[in-house]
Amino acid sequence: MALLGTGILKGLGVTLRHFINTYAEDLKYLLNKSAAAQPRPLRRQSPKNKGLVTVEYPKERLPLPENFRYVPFLVFDTEKQEEKCTSCGICAKVCPPQCIWIVRTEDPVTKRPVPQPKEFYIDTTICMNCGYCAEFCPFDAIKMDHDYELSYYPEEQPHMRLVYDKAKLLKPDTYHASIHPLDWQRELADRAAEEAKKKAAAEAKAKAEATKPAAPAQPPTGTA
Repeated sequence: MALLGTGILKGLGVTLRHFINTYAEDLKYLLNKSAAAQPRPLRRQSPKNKGLVTVEYPKERLPLPENFRYVPFLVFDTEKQEEKCTSCGICAKVCPPQCIWIVRTEDPVTKRPVPQPKEFYIDTTICMNCGYCAEFCPFDAIKMDHDYELSYYPEEQPHMRLVYDKAKLLKPDTYHASIHPLDWQRELADRAAEEAKKKAAAEAKAKAEATKPAAPAQPPTGTA
């Protein structure tokens, strides 16, 4: 007959073993410089880990993959010091839940549309984070963010909704490059190829103009 409380002692033994192994694993990785370079949350999730396996959120966070999608943001071109968005409206048209709406800028004199959004809103409470807006944007002006910690307190702010305006959505292209390095390199390569194509076309046109035969001189016309 087993002694009363043996199961509790066994369970406490398992907890104690994990407690000791956690510090032993941390000490082993600290002494191993190559292994210490690996982020701690990834070490915790490794099947070879013998200690604590949970990620201690929010103190620790698992690294996000580049293609992680959350609320979109607008890209500000730091080189040209202007917004990339031209308020064409494609993102709003392809958005499945219709959570994007744009107010175009108008010229105060001619009242014609200016390729720049006066207002830009995204209702993040109904956004699906599908990425269609970023995929279909012809100007690479909207991208998917990695910021997933969005919240508000209806009891304290009953009239507030997570509707982001242009000021909150606008972020520099350096931020885009930091969270989407491969996509940024692709944009730079596409831009360089487009510039090379334009340069080659201009050189070919200039060469054709230089080699074009001169028109024959017309005899003077007039009455004697």
